[in-house]
Amino acid sequence: MPSEGRCWETLQALRSSDKGRLCYHRDWLLRGEDVLEECVSLPKLSPYSGWVVDHVLPHTRDNPPPSEMSPSSRPTSALDQPLFVPKSPTRSSAFLPASPETPNGAQDKHEYQHSESMVLQSCRGTKVEGCIRMYELVHKLKGTEGLRQWQEEQERKVQALSEMASEQLKRFDEQKELKQHKEFQDLREVMEQSSKEALGHQEKLKAEHRHRAKILNLKLREVEQQRLKQAEQERLRKEEGQVRLRSLYTLQEEVLQLNQQLDASGQHRDLKVDLAAFQTRGNQLCSLISGIIRATLESLLCSSGLQVKVQDSTMQWYQKLQDASSQCVLAFEGLTSSKDSQAKKIKMDLQKAATIPVSQISTIAGSKLKEVFDKIHSLLSGKPVQSGGRSVSVTLNPQGLEFVQYKLAEKFVKQGEEEVASHHEAAFPIAVVASGIWELHPRVGDLILAHLHRKCPYSVPFYPAFKDGMALEDYQRLLGYQVKDSKVEQQDNFLKRMSGMIRLYAAIIQLRWPYGNQHAIHPHGLNHGWRWLAQILNMEPLSDVTATLLFDFLEVCGNALMKQYQIQFWKMIVLLKDDYFPRIEAITSSGQMGSFIRLKQFLEKCLQRKEIPVPKGFLTSSFWRS
Repeated sequence: MPSEGRCWETLQALRSSDKGRLCYHRDWLLRGEDVLEECVSLPKLSPYSGWVVDHVLPHTRDNPPPSEMSPSSRPTSALDQPLFVPKSPTRSSAFLPASPETPNGAQDKHEYQHSESMVLQSCRGTKVEGCIRMYELVHKLKGTEGLRQWQEEQERKVQALSEMASEQLKRFDEQKELKQHKEFQDLREVMEQSSKEALGHQEKLKAEHRHRAKILNLKLREVEQQRLKQAEQERLRKEEGQVRLRSLYTLQEEVLQLNQQLDASGQHRDLKVDLAAFQTRGNQLCSLISGIIRATLESLLCSSGLQVKVQDSTMQWYQKLQDASSQCVLAFEGLTSSKDSQAKKIKMDLQKAATIPVSQISTIAGSKLKEVFDKIHSLLSGKPVQSGGRSVSVTLNPQGLEFVQYKLAEKFVKQGEEEVASHHEAAFPIAVVASGIWELHPRVGDLILAHLHRKCPYSVPFYPAFKDGMALEDYQRLLGYQVKDSKVEQQDNFLKRMSGMIRLYAAIIQLRWPYGNQHAIHPHGLNHGWRWLAQILNMEPLSDVTATLLFDFLEVCGNALMKQYQIQFWKMIVLLKDDYFPRIEAITSSGQMGSFIRLKQFLEKCLQRKEIPVPKGFLTSSFWRS
């Protein structure tokens, strides 16, 4: 369209004019910017020029030019007033039409039209610029108003959100408090319920306890009544036994008298009757009555508190050895109780001569062991020996031999109690010397057994019983415990000592002195070991003690018993495993199962291999060649 071309031409003319090339701003003074700063920059159109060209100029083209409009029809808007109209004194002449006589009249007319056109274009540019400025102002006002409204809207939203968040926080706090209150209420209810249940359970336990206590009291009352009844029956039985025993004594005495009367052959010479058959029968009756009396005494002894049954022959043998030991002590009582300094010196020299060689027994070499043996044998034989740099002999005092025999036997047993208990292999060299001395000096052997039985009654075997009126410490000593200042030794130490003495005894019964008479019989051989094992199995076991001693005994002399008794020995072992193990296990607590398990595993391994191994430390033929 032609009008569009003119618009762009107008803008181009404005831009090319002196004013268009100027860079200025109406608000320089207000903005406080440097005026000269923009003078060096190229002139630029407003960013809203395009919008004005597209929206404002089309409307201005539709309106008639200002020259064609009447004054009354012109708009009075500020946009219609030119912002800048150049005034020049030559304006009228410049724009006057040329006269016809002027040769250049046509040209002047053209220039006039052109100048008028420029003026109109300048007015229109001014109007466009005013529109642009007005649009910028309106747009700025609208933006400011919109920003204000947007800020107010955001403030209202923020206020609303803040109020909503505050309300939600209040609701959350209320819900949290309600939840805590509910949880506390539930916890209190649970605690109250648990307390009620605990109280109910406690009441139930109290009721059960009262019921059990009542039942226990009834049982205790029944047991006490039964005990009293049994005690009364026992008392009556004892009285009846005593009556029967007195009657038996009376009958025995009468039979003996009759037998003595029959022996008085002078009174019956005138009779032609053979009284030999009556005498024989009388002797048989005496023997029968004596057997009945012994059985009655044994029954009374067992009823008086004996824990286990011991064979009467074993008890007699045990008592005989203790009596021999007591007589030996009485025999040298004068030497030990003498106040004479010379007697005291002799006693100390003899004691050292008897005990020091036993302490020197070791497994170093067979030759050293022979020297110890010869020295002890010489001392017991009355020969002088060197001890402590002096010559010592049992002939220095009439009671010297009994003293040396007693102290020597005591020292052998003490070595088993201490040395063998700590070093099991030491049992064999000590035992072989003791066996050789025992063979040459039988009284020393009896004293060894007496000391051994006194310190370890289980070597008899014998389980001492507690007697009425006996002090507890005396009974503990009778069982083999060491009691010092009313304090009893620990069970582990007690078992260790008992184990050492049983090992020494088990070694003695299978060893002989290799330089002695090989055709002689062992003074206390394996037959005593067989007897000991058989009697142990016929007695009720003791917790922890029986299993420990059985293991020690079989580990030391089990191989020798196996070779000596063969199939009979294995029958004994099977009996021990099948019948005796359950009896031991029944009385053994969970904390004392160590010795029982060790014995069980040892015998099971031996039965599986059908052999009991040679004990560790056994003296071989090479030992004696060293």
